[in-house]
Amino acid sequence: MMRQAGRCLPEYRKLKETYSFLELVRTPDLATEVTLQPIRRFGFDAAILFSDILVVPEAMGQAYRFRETGGIEMDFKVRTRADVNRLSTDAVTDKLSYATDALKLIKRELSGKTALIGFAGSPWTLANFMLEGGSSKRLTKAMRLFDKDRALFDALMEKLTIGVTKFLQAQIAAGVDAVQIFDTLGSEVPYGEFEAASGKWIREIIAGLDNKVPVIAFAKGVRDWETLFDLGAQVLGIDHAMDLGLVRRALPGDIAVQGNLAPDSLVHLTPFEAEVRTRQTLETMRGRPGYIFNLGHGVPPDASLENIGAVVNTVRNFS
Repeated sequence: MMRQAGRCLPEYRKLKETYSFLELVRTPDLATEVTLQPIRRFGFDAAILFSDILVVPEAMGQAYRFRETGGIEMDFKVRTRADVNRLSTDAVTDKLSYATDALKLIKRELSGKTALIGFAGSPWTLANFMLEGGSSKRLTKAMRLFDKDRALFDALMEKLTIGVTKFLQAQIAAGVDAVQIFDTLGSEVPYGEFEAASGKWIREIIAGLDNKVPVIAFAKGVRDWETLFDLGAQVLGIDHAMDLGLVRRALPGDIAVQGNLAPDSLVHLTPFEAEVRTRQTLETMRGRPGYIFNLGHGVPPDASLENIGAVVNTVRNFS
């Protein structure tokens, strides 16, 4: 599995000529097709649902769209207690049935030959978009709320934790083999504050899944290892700025490691160079039980198909 692998494929771009991104996400047949496209082309070991992390805030009452100038715009900015109160987790499962319907279709198409992974954004990452009102070059409002009004911050995070938990529970009921929680904005939290701002909420979500499937936690840019080890995840995703050798020495043996080839290796290197980088990553983790090769983040839209093929073949032939 490579996150967002489909978006560099010509068959995906062909679909985008007819359908918007949100139409693809919200239409089970189309989400199924996009999920399966990279599996057909590269035969990854696992497929990951084609969706978006912001479907949870949308299901709670804060819709989003893509700006014509680029980036994401939320329907409103969460600023006050009244804004938090208007968010509801009551119908999250029903409103996201398009995602679970897609998972059932994907599961059937995979026929037990390929694992299926579901996912959701972490409460901290979602809160950043919700408080900023969409994409922003400077993310300040979530941390400001955390510092200035902890009660309101916690109220928002409690609702998001419930919403994310419900969504992941529904994905598990639909048949996924594992789920991943993406805390892609974890690095926005100062060191020492990660536990209170993000870690505790991820831990609550994982506890609410009752060990029904393995959980992968990915907190980009976070180096608070004590908190990460204590999340309860069976797998930790490692970003590409981290030395895997250090991770190998620090990580408890009962936690698997996923990562961490630099995504740009799929863009600016030759296929041979991408193969060399992949082999170096594999050598670093040789003999480490529970290692899962992957990128250190998602596949860039301009990734070379030849480079992806070279990486996949190198992993398959490594011994």
